[in-house]
Amino acid sequence: MTKEEEDTTWLIELESALLDGASSYEINNITKGNRIPDSLRADIWLVCLNCQDSANQLLMFDEIFDLHNQNDLRDDVKKFVQKLDNDDDEKLSVISDIESIITFYCKSKSLNYASSNGWVEILYPLLSLKLPRSDTYNLFEKILKLYIPSACVANGVPFHILRLIIQYHDPELCSFLDTKRITPEQYCMPWLRSLFSGTCNLEVVLFMWDLYFQRSDPFFIFFLCLIMIINAREQLLQMKEDGKATIIECLRKMPGDLDANDVSDFCSLAHYYSLKTPVSFREDVLEVLFSDCGLEINSKLYSQALCLPLAVHELIESATIDSMDSDTVKFFLVDCRPAEQYNAGHLSTAFHLDCNLMLQEPNAFNTAVQGLLSAQRQALAAGSLAAGEHLCFVGSGRTEEDSYAHMVVASFLKRNIKHVSMLDGGFVAIHDYFGPHMTDCLEDHNQAKCLVCAPNNNNVQSELRETKRRENIPAIQLFGKLSSAMRAKSQEVKGKLIEYIVNPNSQSNTSDWHVSTSDRKDSRYRNVPPVFTINDDDDESYSDVRPDPAELADEIVQTQSFLKGPNVINSFQCQEVLYNGYMYDSFLVVTETHLVILREIPNKKGFAKVLSRRLLSTIVKITAKKRHPELITFKYGVPDGDSLLIKDMDRFLIPDASLATKVVSNQIVTQLDNKSE
Repeated sequence: MTKEEEDTTWLIELESALLDGASSYEINNITKGNRIPDSLRADIWLVCLNCQDSANQLLMFDEIFDLHNQNDLRDDVKKFVQKLDNDDDEKLSVISDIESIITFYCKSKSLNYASSNGWVEILYPLLSLKLPRSDTYNLFEKILKLYIPSACVANGVPFHILRLIIQYHDPELCSFLDTKRITPEQYCMPWLRSLFSGTCNLEVVLFMWDLYFQRSDPFFIFFLCLIMIINAREQLLQMKEDGKATIIECLRKMPGDLDANDVSDFCSLAHYYSLKTPVSFREDVLEVLFSDCGLEINSKLYSQALCLPLAVHELIESATIDSMDSDTVKFFLVDCRPAEQYNAGHLSTAFHLDCNLMLQEPNAFNTAVQGLLSAQRQALAAGSLAAGEHLCFVGSGRTEEDSYAHMVVASFLKRNIKHVSMLDGGFVAIHDYFGPHMTDCLEDHNQAKCLVCAPNNNNVQSELRETKRRENIPAIQLFGKLSSAMRAKSQEVKGKLIEYIVNPNSQSNTSDWHVSTSDRKDSRYRNVPPVFTINDDDDESYSDVRPDPAELADEIVQTQSFLKGPNVINSFQCQEVLYNGYMYDSFLVVTETHLVILREIPNKKGFAKVLSRRLLSTIVKITAKKRHPELITFKYGVPDGDSLLIKDMDRFLIPDASLATKVVSNQIVTQLDNKSE
């Protein structure tokens, strides 16, 4: 058979398959990524979208164009059609068809039209098929239902999912965009809402949709977006000095540069990355994102996810699949629970990386990380059952205990290590997965010491009770005012880091603390460290005792209302880190005079407990770890001779730590200015 005959054989086979009622899967096996001829495209799309036998729904259209924003729709259609190369008669026909279809769709679905929803752009490729208007409408309806992800709005779930996918495959590029405060919704909302038809030329869209609809995988749009971004990574990483708006504009325009000859390779790369991505994280959202079932997703699960979540069944099943299958995602399992938990039961294929080492023994932790990466390489070379290019971290599955585990995962992401995921549910999920067979499946399983088998035999509950008891101990709250000497010199510290802040008139210290007028301005507080320091050995005794007077006990507030209060300067979502390592979802709220700590109430969504209200004037030092700059400690106290007497401290893990400390310091300076006037 000659090459010319081979090139036409698949077309003959395709025509025959269409006559025999082939499925989209069978069509895909025949086309194998080839561009579909214009003469067959309409029939193939009708099959792939299951519209070939659909009724004429437009018979129910009353032809009354009275949407409340009908003029906006008409203007948008005219503006869009004016950009096309069609002659005037064709343009009038296109305008009529688009307005009729969208008007009926809005009425039949009780929806409102919006200029940014991408509907006009989606209809144009469909109209190019030259189908009867009823078939065009049916295709349009199916595309919106099956292929356009719901919640494509500001802060919507699809954009959080896309960011997690970008981070999984290119953490360096994701970190760059995060640093610039650029989120996917700012550049790819039109991509998702119109399936690229609003940003690519018609020839590109037709070829891309040929391949897309044959796959019958609506989630594939996320990988098309991923390739669009990764393809420009070198250009983007060179824009470090450019402003946010410039980078966003560059990203928005990228699909317009795609040529029809590149579409096949473009989609092949997207297919490759889809194979190299865990599938379980999308299972729970697929039906909700791409249907009108009415279910809602908890966006917080994805907006606050540290990395891609992995379901336990995918982790276990991947270990049983032949490692020679190159299309299978294989995981190198990293159990980062404390040693005593690991020793009470673990998967035999797990590498142990004690999360406690990270803060307690940083050098030992770095050595262990190098050992982990070396073990991973050796396992891959040996074709071991434990081998895998993808890292999956396992914590305990208990939120309070997994704070260090989360910091371990964050450290790997900061190293720009690709393919990092975390097991959803942690070791508890593994334990539950095996059920009665856990003894046979887990290594060194000890029921007496296992925290899942014997939750009451460990000190977790007692520590939690002790923590609560400590929080309720009344402590002296330091109220007062700046000394006259401090007020006179407050202008000297404006615009720079505060050297010292003093609160002399507390209940435990009623005498004023004076600064000698003979002291030199640059060394007023001899041997007193600066308020803001980068301290790598911040190991002072940490107290969980809070200035929690009786009137603050169990003070519950509605979170969003509190954050929008008139005196609130700024607020930062964070995690409070207790001395025992437990972490609690919290908010650090900066008001005009106080630092307020809110702790979210897990079983009462939207509400939080006010743990403390710290006067800004009591803050004497703010420190950050060199290795972990997002771990911030606020210290409160009074002067003690030439040094400081630290009365209490709070520690937080703040994603936006630099901004948070800047806001606090600026507000302290403002307080100084106000008191000096």
